[in-house]
Amino acid sequence: MTSSSFIDRIIIFMAVGLGLGLSPVAPGTIGSLLAIPLWLAISRFPTVIYILSCLGFAMASVWIAGRAAGIMAEKDPSRVVIDEIVGMLVALQGLYPYPLTLLGTFVLFRFFDIIKPFPVKQMERLPGGFGIVMDDVAAGILANVIWRTGEYIYYAW
Repeated sequence: MTSSSFIDRIIIFMAVGLGLGLSPVAPGTIGSLLAIPLWLAISRFPTVIYILSCLGFAMASVWIAGRAAGIMAEKDPSRVVIDEIVGMLVALQGLYPYPLTLLGTFVLFRFFDIIKPFPVKQMERLPGGFGIVMDDVAAGILANVIWRTGEYIYYAW
């Protein structure tokens, strides 16, 4: 095994969410679950550290997803779920770790990631890893905004 193939295997392992993206059923949904323990770990930090962590993870994910797509010779492989992990981290940013919040945000994120409303669909057109990751970031932003709006309306009454 050459060092290049070893590095490629590490990239694929990270891109498929430590193997969760290899699920034969709903790999994106299953892979998104990996964001929850990661979120629980970093959400305790100050907001600026959380955001910087997410930005760093997103930048690394763009490179990893793009490289994995090249290795797999596919434009946006369904097995690559590192983008869903980033999207969920964005969806959960600044929210409290209540079970209903986790479930509701998860459902909203998956909904927006699957139906791809504006501007989610447009993000897919970006080249390489950017297109793979940024549509999930956009879905995460929508999920976060909708959840926060729902909370605001609920608590305002």
